[in-house]
Amino acid sequence: MRKWIWLMLLVLMAVAVVGSRGGTFFEQRPSPAIVESIPVETPQPQPESKEVDSAPQVSTNKLLTHIQKLNFQRYTTTERSLTRTYITTELTKLGWKPKLEKFSEGVNIFAERVGTSIAAKAILVGAHYDTVALSPGADDNASGVAVVLEVARLLGSRPTPRTLQLAFFDKEEAGLLGSQAFVSKTARLQNLGGAIVMDMVGYACYTPGCQKYPAGLPVTPISDKGDFLAVVGDTEHLPLLSAFQNSQMLPSTAVNKQKSMPSVLTLPIPFKGLLTPDTLRSDHAPFWYQGVGAVLVTDTANLRTPHYHQPSDIPATIERSFFTGAAQIVVNATTALLEKNEVLETQPPS
Repeated sequence: MRKWIWLMLLVLMAVAVVGSRGGTFFEQRPSPAIVESIPVETPQPQPESKEVDSAPQVSTNKLLTHIQKLNFQRYTTTERSLTRTYITTELTKLGWKPKLEKFSEGVNIFAERVGTSIAAKAILVGAHYDTVALSPGADDNASGVAVVLEVARLLGSRPTPRTLQLAFFDKEEAGLLGSQAFVSKTARLQNLGGAIVMDMVGYACYTPGCQKYPAGLPVTPISDKGDFLAVVGDTEHLPLLSAFQNSQMLPSTAVNKQKSMPSVLTLPIPFKGLLTPDTLRSDHAPFWYQGVGAVLVTDTANLRTPHYHQPSDIPATIERSFFTGAAQIVVNATTALLEKNEVLETQPPS
């Protein structure tokens, strides 16, 4: 996970407050029609709850088991090979047929379940599986890998109009090399409607002041607790972001209905991040470069967790309630997107 998230939040503050000083990040603020976010403290479920209710329920135990199985540094060639063996074995158990896609610096993993509609474009769910040296990367990014595997389990045999694709990217920590190699196969992008990329989704903190913000903000931070999930997308594909605004309700079959879902903050980025280059430092960015809609789902990384890129990023530091809720939000949003055949590009006002 690259250290871009503080600038992302700076943009969020700048565009959310009327009357703040000009020139903080953008010279002009996006209009309220473009900036869409859900308040941290009081999330408001949207009318499409019936569709969200149809999403299957994630398993906390299965999610945490994946993180425990991946509790080792995934940096060297041998370690990354062991990681690929684990991922491909799990996918095969679930009935998927994973493919290894080699590029000069590493190996990506790809699998897909074909949808029922030829005309409907695919939805891809992905995460990087490598780590920096000396870190077991429980949050960065075994948490993302675990959620993709849970999506594979829950939605792999579920017939939907759209095709479901899965990707596990190598060498993200070396400069997004795996995702760049993935999108270089331009033929595969022609039928790709949008991508959901996770990079750190397992850490939360609830004490006042645990969520950090850059110094000198001209506005009051929205929250000083790290209890929300951030979703970053491009303004050219707002329907992809909108799927996460209706994703905070537990399925009607959930056993633990009393557990609330994390709040979701959606942040649309204009001009493919041209004015905000530090919002491009994860595996969603290469999709933006190719004109494919993509969102990054994150817990805000080093702005919240003290374990970022450290040996202390271990399974014991995962906040299981937040992690389970984050995974459910991704499953809910993915399910909604797979079951629709709407255009995911932002349409001009009529």
